[in-house]
Amino acid sequence: MPTKMPTEPVDCEGLKKLIREVPDFPKKGILFYDITTLLKDKLGFARLIDALSANYIGKEIDLVLGMEARGFIFGPALAYRLNAGFVPVRKPGKLPAETVKVSYDLEYGSNTLEVHKDAIRKGQRVLIVDDLLATGGTAAATAELASGLGAEIAGLAFVVELDFLKGREKLAKYNVFSLLHYAR
Repeated sequence: MPTKMPTEPVDCEGLKKLIREVPDFPKKGILFYDITTLLKDKLGFARLIDALSANYIGKEIDLVLGMEARGFIFGPALAYRLNAGFVPVRKPGKLPAETVKVSYDLEYGSNTLEVHKDAIRKGQRVLIVDDLLATGGTAAATAELASGLGAEIAGLAFVVELDFLKGREKLAKYNVFSLLHYAR
């Protein structure tokens, strides 16, 4: 089982260098942090997964929940490293069995997420993972969804946190871990 961690610390600045910065995307004035360039680097991606999972080894995580779509990239890899199951948190209409859902507000509108009703058993320890912590709305909604099914939220893990958007404040009652931070 994959529980042994590398002994050398991860070079976060080195990982940041693998992330492409795209100005004015998706609209003028926004600097987009494109992780696809990090994902295609096999050593960078492995170091990223090792660094994220190192924070949770030994914490008895039962399930890793990944939100559509980029949580699907990191969630299964973390679940494997933590010897846990993976649960996809999807947009409406994507899951075939009975679901529970939560709707939440975004900066410009609203969104809905859902999960299979039987995906989480009461008392299971879950880790919620996504690529980016911005305003915190999606992560807070996912935590609400999981808690509603009786989960114990062991933590929320993010590859990148945009500190200046203060999404962590919306998640203050949870253990939040972000590997890479951007002040602006």
